[in-house]
Amino acid sequence: MAPRRDNSGNLNWVKKYRRIANNWVQSNLTWSEISSLLTDPNRLPLVGLLLVILEVFVNILVVQNVRYTEIDWKAYMQEVEGFLNGTLDYSKLRGDTGPLVYPAGFVYLYSMLYYATSHGTNIKLAQYVFAVLYIVLLVLVFRIYAKTKKVPPYVLVLICTTSYRIHSIFILRLFNDPVAMVLLFASINLFLENRWHLGSLFYSLAVSVKMNILLFAPALLVSYLAILGFRRTVVQLAICAAVQVVLGLPFLYGNPIAYVKGAFNLGRVFEFKWTVNWRFLPEEVFLNPYFHVGLLVLHLAALAWFLPSWITYLKSYAKLRHVEKDLKGQLRRNEKVDMSTSSQLFILPLFTANFIGIVFSRSLHYQFYVWYFHTLPYIVWCTSYQTVTKIVILGVIELCWNTYPSTIFSSAALYICHIALLFSLANNKAKGTKAR
Repeated sequence: MAPRRDNSGNLNWVKKYRRIANNWVQSNLTWSEISSLLTDPNRLPLVGLLLVILEVFVNILVVQNVRYTEIDWKAYMQEVEGFLNGTLDYSKLRGDTGPLVYPAGFVYLYSMLYYATSHGTNIKLAQYVFAVLYIVLLVLVFRIYAKTKKVPPYVLVLICTTSYRIHSIFILRLFNDPVAMVLLFASINLFLENRWHLGSLFYSLAVSVKMNILLFAPALLVSYLAILGFRRTVVQLAICAAVQVVLGLPFLYGNPIAYVKGAFNLGRVFEFKWTVNWRFLPEEVFLNPYFHVGLLVLHLAALAWFLPSWITYLKSYAKLRHVEKDLKGQLRRNEKVDMSTSSQLFILPLFTANFIGIVFSRSLHYQFYVWYFHTLPYIVWCTSYQTVTKIVILGVIELCWNTYPSTIFSSAALYICHIALLFSLANNKAKGTKAR
């Protein structure tokens, strides 16, 4: 009788190879999941949440370990101290850096900070207040990106990891620009939720802190008209105007001409030594009033060029919102409607209008970077450039803003990047490219 063959060794080898194969499959699935976290727009909310948590610790570390640099905080405190002492004449509210040049919302906001920080002396507490504002702004910005699904999640990582200058503007400089942008992004989130009255309220509050928010106004006005119609647009404009009147009322009573001239001075002359974007020009050209007029003409021409596409986008947005509303009523509770396309149609005109204002600005100072930093990735991903080119453009812009003081080369590079982005956006518009 033939001896029985022992197959236990072979079976062990089969089990071993099967286990290796299973581990390999599981590993690939894991790497696939990791890859999707960086590339799948549907993962934007999760990635945004993780980054916000990380940024909490980053801001604490920066506040505790990086030296605060005084620039405008003391001047802000001096300006609001005059108001708190009873001065309502705007021409008499001054600080070490000159007269008060911001609207009334700034005065009330920094008056609260004045009291909260022991007359402005508790700088560390002020830094933590601005750290909270930074986190709030990130949440608002990431929420917009998650709604639009325009960019891959790794773009959010770029926003957090390349923003040394932005961290500095918030928690190491305590400028009022970040506060205005927080209110602005809050208003955009409210508009996306179809809460127009509250959105207009927050938008006007943002303007009352700093006037750069008006760069969004052309596209917002078109949004009002295309989505709400003329009558409801009048209501929104009334809300915006009422906020300005109510906040400015004490100063309008004290000296109305001084308040309007001081708070809404559109003819303000900037110093050449602080410019980031026009350093490559001779100083006499930079200061020439005809140069400023030329920039204004180009600004208006660019807005006119984009206006027809904005009207198309926003009318399409209004129609899609009605369709999505109907779908929501038909679907079960656990089913969701993807509103990313309609959100893109609303966001692109707003971000583009602001960007056009940046491109043709008479001067950009370092704290002005926050005016468009968080919208830049969206703008870049709306161009037709290859991904590598998009990242390079963002990188060059970041390098330009971190070159101090600005140079002929840094300002020229910044302007070239701006023009390249504007050209691609305009070219896409000319071809009838949609927002998505």
